[in-house]
Amino acid sequence: MNTYVNMLRLLAMVLIIGVILSGCRAPVSLNNCEDFHVIQRPILFDSTRARLSLEYMKTHYGIDQKQPTITPRMVIVHWTDIPTFEGTFNTFNPVYLPGARAKISSASRLNVSSQYVIDRDGTVYQLLPDTIFARHVIGLNHTAIGIENIGGKHMPLTKKQLQSNACLIQDLHRKYPIDYVLGHHEYTRFIGHPLWLERDPNYLTEKIDPGEKFMRYLNYVLRPLHLKDLPESKQKVHPTINEIPKS
Repeated sequence: MNTYVNMLRLLAMVLIIGVILSGCRAPVSLNNCEDFHVIQRPILFDSTRARLSLEYMKTHYGIDQKQPTITPRMVIVHWTDIPTFEGTFNTFNPVYLPGARAKISSASRLNVSSQYVIDRDGTVYQLLPDTIFARHVIGLNHTAIGIENIGGKHMPLTKKQLQSNACLIQDLHRKYPIDYVLGHHEYTRFIGHPLWLERDPNYLTEKIDPGEKFMRYLNYVLRPLHLKDLPESKQKVHPTINEIPKS
């Protein structure tokens, strides 16, 4: 009898410890955004960058306007393939695209950038206002807010980044009529869609960021936002435990 009671006590203790530990490892959720905040780290956006942005919009989208502003309808998630935030900031801050980016420099001398960057620990930095033009994707910059994540093919994105992406997108969804969230590698699915405005059919690049697994789980977390499916989207598949970032 005593052995049986002791076993029950041990089992109860194990269950209690499990509950405590599970509380310490909170799942990624839109309900875990109480402490979400954004740090302002603006990149240079002077008259030259504004002019180049307007030229880009007119040349590639046929949009002729006086200010380089956008109407956000989607969020595009990237990875930087640069290992640090400071390195990414220093890459985006110059107005002109460096000579090493010859593959896309023929389309414009305007440097690439994004509105947001999320560091490995989940820290969110804002580099540009939400409605200011940033060059981060072909065909959709006029309507897309960009989120860059510090990481790459050999530096998988983290669970903290996943949580921060979810919180940031939820916040943007409250402010703007965001219909779509997609990975950079999915942008060509919008070719032929009314939001696709690229006028040069030969201006396309192949992207792999931030990867199918990361986007699959991010979209799973974002289910309460009732976002639209991407054009020609496949049936949604719930992520497996092995696909969830571990750190």
